[in-house]
Amino acid sequence: MTMNSTDGCQATTAGIGAAEALFHSLSDGTRLAIVRRLAQGEARVSDLVEQLGLAQSTISKHVACLRDCGLVDGRPEGRQVFYSLTRPELLDLLASAEILLAATGSAVALCPNYGTDSTTMTEVRGE
Repeated sequence: MTMNSTDGCQATTAGIGAAEALFHSLSDGTRLAIVRRLAQGEARVSDLVEQLGLAQSTISKHVACLRDCGLVDGRPEGRQVFYSLTRPELLDLLASAEILLAATGSAVALCPNYGTDSTTMTEVRGE
């Protein structure tokens, strides 16, 4: 199935399920912070705990999610595991997101459904 937009752009819906899963895996701020840190090089959970200032259980849970999605891989070394990004294309995706966010200005941040103030807006509307 193909979707047509008003500008003639066509997008296939065949991969929407996988794309939805990918974007959902990156939709959590903690997971995104982990990905950004791993973009700098491999790290242990203890390194991520120290650098991100979050509980070990929180970091472990989110690293496991990213690993289950195939975005992060672990390299055992003795009793430690060093995590890294599995695909360099993830860095391209993040760079493209930054470009898109710069181009849209504050539109995404002000989105009433998913923007940074969406919780406040929902409370104001009484939903």
